Amino acid sequence: MSNAPPLVEATALSKVFHTGGLFRRGRPVQAVRSVDAAVARGEALGVVGESGSGKSTLGRLMLGLMPASAGTVRFDGQPLGRPSGRDWRALRRRMQIVFQDPYGSLDPRRRVGAQIADGLAIHHVGDAGDRADRVAAMLHRVGLDPSHAQRYPHEFSGGQRQRIGLARALASGPDFLVADEPVSALDVSIQAQIVQLLGDLRRDLGLALLFISHDLPVVRHLCDRVVVMYLGRVMEEGPAEAVFAAPSHPYTRALISATPQLRQDRRTGRILLAGDPPSPSNPPSGCVFRTRCAHARPACAEAVPELRPFGEGRRVACLRAEEIA
Repeated sequence: MSNAPPLVEATALSKVFHTGGLFRRGRPVQAVRSVDAAVARGEALGVVGESGSGKSTLGRLMLGLMPASAGTVRFDGQPLGRPSGRDWRALRRRMQIVFQDPYGSLDPRRRVGAQIADGLAIHHVGDAGDRADRVAAMLHRVGLDPSHAQRYPHEFSGGQRQRIGLARALASGPDFLVADEPVSALDVSIQAQIVQLLGDLRRDLGLALLFISHDLPVVRHLCDRVVVMYLGRVMEEGPAEAVFAAPSHPYTRALISATPQLRQDRRTGRILLAGDPPSPSNPPSGCVFRTRCAHARPACAEAVPELRPFGEGRRVACLRAEEIA
């Protein structure tokens, strides 16, 4: 964990959704289960895991975009409970998000310059002239020509639209940015450019960055620390380089083994997980990963493993971590 105090800190954070229709309440789905996470100023925290692991829900909870079922989020020491309109507006300027689909996040009927300026107008930043200057500066900063402010979203490529999304998110000068799979919809060659740009912006602006991704090599390159999630729980966390070089949890090992660029021992090949992921509405008892774990023992069905220290700056939620390390 960073030595700097956290800008954003989640404690015992949980989120439960309820399935079903208007007249029938379905089984609860616990998308996030008692998660602790923190991001310091200038730090990049990567969140990885399979689809349905709770990554995006965690990001939205830490932004205050949805209420938590339990636990707390503090931003710069202030709880994100139910702030008043004025307090919430001041906080919202300091927190922004970049979405996975750059085209879907833009209004096709409006010029991109006007969309970038929306946040400035909402937060009463400058007059119309000041906002136009700021929009031009942000377009230049993300690698686009300021004259592009007069164009519409369909006139840009996918990579350019994601640059516009970054410009819009950063125009109001936030301190905390959530990037939710920001490059997964882009071509591989463009992905590298956007990741490099995001890394440069994070360092230049001193952003606290929560980077959600399936792409483990990108997380290793971009992030200082990493959180590995499975079925709403954190399985492992620690410095990104240390976790990827020597994963401690069987699930982390399986994820890394599925990525040829990260696989340490090419002779052993990929670790194949048994069966399908359990339903989030009916999770296994004890360790939620035990039904797919080759190292599971009867004790794994009885107790929920808590995150505990495992090496310098690392924590792992596995009853048998020492045995299989």
